Amino acid sequence: MEANSVTVRHLTLQDMTELRQASESVYLNKELATWNEPTVKALLTKFPEGQICVVVDGIVVGCAFSLIIEYADFGDEHTYSEITSNMTFDNHDPKGDSLYGIEVFIHPDYRGLRLARRLYDARKELCENLNLRAIVAGGRMPNYAQHSDKMSAKQYIEKVKIKELYDPVLSFQLANDFYVRKLLTGYLSGDRESMEYATLLEWPNIFYTKSVKLINAPRSEVRLGLVQWQMRSMKSIDDLFEQMEFYVDAVSDYKSDFVLFPELFNAPLMAEFNHLRLTESIRRLSEYTEQIRDKFIEFAISYNINIITGSMPFFVDGSLYNSGFLCRRDGSWERYDKIHLTPAEVRSWSMVGGKNLKVFDTDCGKIGIMICYDVEFPEYSRILADQGMNILFVPFLTDTQNGYTRVRHCAMARAIENECYVAIAGAVGNLPKVNNMDIQYAQSAVFTPSDFAFPTTGIKAEATPNSEMTVIVDVNLDLLKQLHSHGAVHTMRDRRHDLYSITQHKKE
Repeated sequence: MEANSVTVRHLTLQDMTELRQASESVYLNKELATWNEPTVKALLTKFPEGQICVVVDGIVVGCAFSLIIEYADFGDEHTYSEITSNMTFDNHDPKGDSLYGIEVFIHPDYRGLRLARRLYDARKELCENLNLRAIVAGGRMPNYAQHSDKMSAKQYIEKVKIKELYDPVLSFQLANDFYVRKLLTGYLSGDRESMEYATLLEWPNIFYTKSVKLINAPRSEVRLGLVQWQMRSMKSIDDLFEQMEFYVDAVSDYKSDFVLFPELFNAPLMAEFNHLRLTESIRRLSEYTEQIRDKFIEFAISYNINIITGSMPFFVDGSLYNSGFLCRRDGSWERYDKIHLTPAEVRSWSMVGGKNLKVFDTDCGKIGIMICYDVEFPEYSRILADQGMNILFVPFLTDTQNGYTRVRHCAMARAIENECYVAIAGAVGNLPKVNNMDIQYAQSAVFTPSDFAFPTTGIKAEATPNSEMTVIVDVNLDLLKQLHSHGAVHTMRDRRHDLYSITQHKKE
């Protein structure tokens, strides 16, 4: 069948003649061809927005009809008659939580144009725009009667799922991201083709929010600011504060939601202790950490921005950690530690690794923070992804290009395998008067998953290598939601939990 034009629009009562012809051509069993003018008029009166038709070359050749219901009022055991209140549609509830699909059909002469897919896409759009929890439907199984003497209805469904059998309704619904909740019996009276069985199907709306907030609502567009920090000599901590505030000010001027500083960005202050042993000089540097943290908290509030402070040496209870702080713009803050220490950190500075693996709640959703070497361990980020992380921030410090390459490529892998954004920020320049911190190499960047909605390279933005600068870039969290459910592949969803798992040990 060829077509010159195809349109999907809302149904009107003037479409009734063509709709009736299409209905009667679909349902050879006349008991099911119930869409006469009084019935359609009642449906259009109750819920005109939910009745959609597809028009080919000016002729109505198919439809998708829906009601809104409060699903808890019916539960998983119901019949078609109960949902439609015997075709009076009195159960339509504008304040309900679910869009219930009560009909979809296409005139047989117009099949092959993928018209049903257009109707399903329009119904999904309606569900999202109305902020409903899900689309629910009782799906007929019109080929089941041909197999009922050889298998149960449950066995038939399983064979359709694994594509050993084809069912024109169920196969299509499974291909359109619906899943089978259960088998319904006695669902549609007179449906001899399905032996009155049906599948209870659901398509969850990934954008659904239980309560619509007029202010402080979850964000979909999030703006990130990355600081590619220039290592330079500083005479005092006030010089450091001045440079910190310069970057916070610059990034916040663009209304960024986050600013990310590099790992050990405060190393210039260690020049004062360069005459000491390495283990002693890094501990003297840690004496500034709480003062720097408090200044960042002050900046977060006054510049209205969430600050990820990179990392600094932090001495706690006799142990030295490589730690940073998430300073939220509401004044709250939390600490994070580097979990995996490099051999040099252990050998030269006698640092210890942290033990707390967690995501952080922010006004822009859940984020993860991993320091440099941590990003080279995929198990760590997978645990954070399972806790709902959407953006992973990685402050890093690398002295050579091969070290940077490890961080970069591992960060790109984490974005793909965890279906999240990854932002990395490092330091550039040199510190000739600071032992063990003399050279740096960096190219800060934001990486994305690799799918159609994202850059083909997986790189959203990146800085010029080894130049002092900022990177400011927007990321869309709704694209991640779409990827989780509708991506070309489903990296998170397709894991073989029956064969392997990653577990987080409880802290002692």
